[in-house]
Amino acid sequence: MSARAQREAATIREEWLGLALSTRLCHRQAAEAAISELYLLAGFAPPRFHWASSPVTALATVPPGVRPRPDEPPERVQDWPVVKSLTRMAGELRGRVDAAVRGAHLELDQVVRREVHDPLSWTARRLVPVLEAAHDRPLRRTSWYEDVTAVAWQARHDALRRLGGVEVFSRAQKRQAHLWSVVARSCGWWWPRRDVCVLSERPAELRTEVCGEHGEVRLHHDGGPAVRFADGWDVHAWHGTRVPSWVTTDPSAERIGRERNVEVRRCAIERLGWAAYIEQAGLRLVAAAPDPGNPGFELRLYDVRAGTRVLLAVNGSVERDGRRRRYGLTVPWYFDDPIAAAGWTYGLSAGQYASLLRRT
Repeated sequence: MSARAQREAATIREEWLGLALSTRLCHRQAAEAAISELYLLAGFAPPRFHWASSPVTALATVPPGVRPRPDEPPERVQDWPVVKSLTRMAGELRGRVDAAVRGAHLELDQVVRREVHDPLSWTARRLVPVLEAAHDRPLRRTSWYEDVTAVAWQARHDALRRLGGVEVFSRAQKRQAHLWSVVARSCGWWWPRRDVCVLSERPAELRTEVCGEHGEVRLHHDGGPAVRFADGWDVHAWHGTRVPSWVTTDPSAERIGRERNVEVRRCAIERLGWAAYIEQAGLRLVAAAPDPGNPGFELRLYDVRAGTRVLLAVNGSVERDGRRRRYGLTVPWYFDDPIAAAGWTYGLSAGQYASLLRRT
């Protein structure tokens, strides 16, 4: 692929990434018109529309005059009748693209997937913490959130068309693809019930970090909410992991000690900093030794609590900001030798770990 084509692919990726992460006001009229037509194509009458200020408001409130249907429970969006029909329609469009690129355009599609589709799909999955917070429970994978309303599949078709002139849709399918594009450009998340379609306004503020070579991003903010909506509802995230607000705004060893979730504890310690955490928590240093797998850095073994020790190490590779991340690994209480503990985390003996040229 030429350098020019790669630059154009990156441009297409950034255009669609901008839509996925947009904080602009929704274009309500355009969104409602396009969704109404999609309802008709799916065999349903156009719905009433109800706009909510945030996803949590959209899921927690019932629009006036609407009686909840037993076949549309909030926790099973993927099984709603309209969602199932729209998902099938979008799947048929994706299938048409798949069939078209198996032959003459296979090489182009491989590039488009790597440069455009896959980074956007990865990013869409990293936005799920917002929806999990709105549902107040972990979500199982659902094509409605990760494939249909996300922009990756639309960006793939757009890139194939613009980079290689690939036209695969019939006239009717082109119209449907255009409708999906209008919705993506006009609003944020939406939930199509049979009687009413509930749409959430886009966030007023959204903070992310780039964490991949192709521009993949994840939610992150180290001093407040990563996502904030106009009604005040927000979501805190640390390097893509959803966390309670105290993790980013006021972490302390005391709060970390009370936290049961291992991932939240890890994030809070990283936010506080290992040096501060060790001092505040009064951890006892068991032993320290030069890291044979990471020359110039130390392995430090600490007592955390009865039956648990933590090995403090420095990442063998450099982060995007040029720094090396310090991280802690829980190891069994019986380790007194940091090198043996480090080997255990790799499934190696102390001698095997000591012979490593360099770890990553």
